[in-house]
Amino acid sequence: MIDDKYSAGLVSQSFWFVEFKKVIKLISDGKTDEEIKKLCIDENLFGAAKEYRARRMYGYIWKRVKKLDDSLLQLFLTSDLQTQKLINLIAILRGDRLFFEFIFEVYREKKILGIPAIEDKDANIFFNNKEIQTDDVAKLTDATRKRLRSAYFNFMVDANLLSINGKEKTITPPIMDIALERYLEAVGESAIVKAITGVN
Repeated sequence: MIDDKYSAGLVSQSFWFVEFKKVIKLISDGKTDEEIKKLCIDENLFGAAKEYRARRMYGYIWKRVKKLDDSLLQLFLTSDLQTQKLINLIAILRGDRLFFEFIFEVYREKKILGIPAIEDKDANIFFNNKEIQTDDVAKLTDATRKRLRSAYFNFMVDANLLSINGKEKTITPPIMDIALERYLEAVGESAIVKAITGVN
């Protein structure tokens, strides 16, 4: 399920697919939560420049991994690279309502309307609309919105939802693996399927 609260938390995060994959592998190898934390922080599994950075990365990635149930963890382990990237994206979307709504309301709508690219102004309009709906977004500074916009686009490129050529951000909706689609439908998250694949 997607978190209720609107947040600007993604400004301090990256897609971190390789790190996400490492943690899932450790879980599948039977490592305990404490052992994984020790590997990530004390032994710097992520290759962070400083310990505080390793701690922050661990905190964010661990929270993300915890958004997956056993079925989705198993699906991740047996899936191809594109599906694994989408599962990482799904974990991010489950923890970030604002980003989910951006993909559902902006990205998906562009795809439905047959508009091939997404622009900075689309994100600006999205934030302006949300500002009217909720104080959480109204409180965001212009600098934070700009950073969020950049983070959203970067995450979408990393998940292969967008491709960037110069200033052009072309929409490239993935074909979702049928097992992942069925899983999401079964747990009542067809909205995530629609958001990512850009269907009505």
